[in-house]
Amino acid sequence: MTQREVMVVEFCQVHYSFKHRPLLFDLSFTIHRGETLMLLGRSGCGKTTLLRLINHLLTPTAGEIRVEGVSTQQWNPIHLRRRIGYVIQEVGLFPHFTIEQNIGIVPRLEKWNPTRIRSRVYELLDLVGLDPDRFARRYPHELSGGQRQRVGVARALAADPPLLLMDEPFGALDPITRVELQREFKHLQQQLGKTVVFVTHDTREAVTLGSRIGLMQAGRLVELATPELFERSQHPEAQAFLNTQK
Repeated sequence: MTQREVMVVEFCQVHYSFKHRPLLFDLSFTIHRGETLMLLGRSGCGKTTLLRLINHLLTPTAGEIRVEGVSTQQWNPIHLRRRIGYVIQEVGLFPHFTIEQNIGIVPRLEKWNPTRIRSRVYELLDLVGLDPDRFARRYPHELSGGQRQRVGVARALAADPPLLLMDEPFGALDPITRVELQREFKHLQQQLGKTVVFVTHDTREAVTLGSRIGLMQAGRLVELATPELFERSQHPEAQAFLNTQK
């Protein structure tokens, strides 16, 4: 089995309901090591719910999700989440922590020694294009939106997790900064080879960044294809998204 064929996440006939209202239906698919799966779909179609099932913030109503071959319900939730980097649109940095402290949160919880944490923080700031000597001791309010988003990515990578979940991380940024960060993310992914599940409602972003695109519609996965095949899809919902690029 090649590295790309190693399954990191498996959905097995997963359903999810909230207060007796079905939100996700019969999801069965796999995510392989090193791939970037873009979850594309309209607001409210279930993309973020799917992410929260992966890191066991939610529990399936039926079916099973496996991470690294183990059911999410058998994982210790804390241990599971420390193996998963999570990046959200609002970043969620602690305002009273410096950038260095924000990035070093999970390594501190993992009881890394201070020298190792500092070294890792500086390495990651370099990796995301922020000069450590300029930014490590700053606070989140002193950074631009794009810079805060870079810090959010660095924090997610801090303990070197094998899996990243990204929930519309660039959605709130201006178009120029968004394109810049998309380009940087693609380069970063080529360097690190992480397994990434990335939520977006932007067709161009999905096609540009994804190794595969999963199209969600009303709680169902209606298309799962490479960008090249997705752009030739005749599914009506795929066509609706592809038309937004014209």
